[in-house]
Amino acid sequence: MLKLIRSGAPLSFRQQLLLTAKLSWPAIMAQLSSIMMQYIDAAMVGRLGADDSAAVGLVSTSLWLFWGICSAATVGFSVQVSHRIGASDYAAARSVFRQGITSSLLFGVIMAIIGMAIASPLPQWLGGTAVVNSKATLYFFVFVAALPLLTLNYLGSAMLRASGNMKTAGALNVMMCMLDVVFNFFLIFPTGTATIGGWAVPGAGLGVLGAALGTVAAEAVTAGAVMWVACWRQEDLAIFGRVFRRRGATAENSSLRAFRPTRGVLGNALRVSAPMTLEHAVICGAQIMVTVIVAPLGVMAIAANSFAVTAEALCYMPGYGIGDAATTLVGQSYGARRLDLARRFGYLTVGLGMVVMTVMGVILWLCAPAVMQLLSPVADIQVLGASALRIEAWAEPMFAASIVAYGVMVGVGDTMVPAAMNFSSIWLVRLPLAALLAPTMGLNGVWLAMCIELCFRGAIFLWRLISGAWLRHGLKRQES
Repeated sequence: MLKLIRSGAPLSFRQQLLLTAKLSWPAIMAQLSSIMMQYIDAAMVGRLGADDSAAVGLVSTSLWLFWGICSAATVGFSVQVSHRIGASDYAAARSVFRQGITSSLLFGVIMAIIGMAIASPLPQWLGGTAVVNSKATLYFFVFVAALPLLTLNYLGSAMLRASGNMKTAGALNVMMCMLDVVFNFFLIFPTGTATIGGWAVPGAGLGVLGAALGTVAAEAVTAGAVMWVACWRQEDLAIFGRVFRRRGATAENSSLRAFRPTRGVLGNALRVSAPMTLEHAVICGAQIMVTVIVAPLGVMAIAANSFAVTAEALCYMPGYGIGDAATTLVGQSYGARRLDLARRFGYLTVGLGMVVMTVMGVILWLCAPAVMQLLSPVADIQVLGASALRIEAWAEPMFAASIVAYGVMVGVGDTMVPAAMNFSSIWLVRLPLAALLAPTMGLNGVWLAMCIELCFRGAIFLWRLISGAWLRHGLKRQES
């Protein structure tokens, strides 16, 4: 059905809804599998005790900072590919893909070097205690060392989504989740933790280090699979193999020179990715500041906050999946010069996201105690985390509006103003409120501040979406 967008054929509301659902469902499954990996890590490490849980929780927001920056760096290339596929310029799409591989890999290496350099002092900067700092450093170091591979995983998945292939990206992420379970079990726990027919299942007993190594191993396998599909098998994208030759692309330059970034492609990527990268950096910086605010509340509060953040992600990951679909639908419509269709897809995906996340918010409120019991056996952590989750559940509809609307705007390359909106909301609303409420309300005050800020953020994104400023901005950028 994506071909209908490129061909200029009319799409009824039913067809638009069906296409949105077809693209959103695999993307949602991919996002859910990603958060399930965090659940797996949190639940397995939670069985090791509060100190190990606190070690992981202490650096989790810092890891999200590095992961998010690497992911944002790939978006500038995938948006260009989406526009070129929408315009049926497949040779140009493959050219951008090649250049994206080189640029993303180099960027991942640079971020890994920076991360490894700060791994040792980071837990101390965040206010961790001597008991958890060494474990936190080890956990962080292993993850950032693998950033080049993870960045290629982000790029390959983004390219598959840009071409409309949500199913493969989703299936490979589900595979990654399953591998994470297997690798983590054998690496975290010692031999004899489980038995099969009286036979003790072997285990490395590496604890927190095993959790990091298991997840990185799963990500590495998935990165290889994603890039193989994108480079060799994906129609409209393949730059090697039979699919590439079948497309009549043998005349294209497939030498190493073709992977060298050109000024035009790199400049366009920077215009899209730089605001997103900066925005993610400052937002994660704010989340790190929240960790600093929570740290004086004690080990239990640190662990409960970390587990609650992981648990809440189950609600908003469907929103990110629909946001990914929105970026593809709006991006290809925009590339095909079908601006009315791009606008309609924007409204449709945001509405769908709000409905889905409202349902998820209700489920979160009802199941908060059970979810926390699954993640930690410590009663104090369960009580603190469940209370925080029930506060946050009220913000899910408006949080959905901000997530999906952001994906819509990325589809046309409008990232500067939305990035500023995200930055202003979290730094000018969430952090001051959290600092004000934490001393008197404890962890509940921090999460109440988050709930208020997310509602405010959703409101300003809805205003920009309805105003149409995002589409006008995209047109001005394209004309320039």
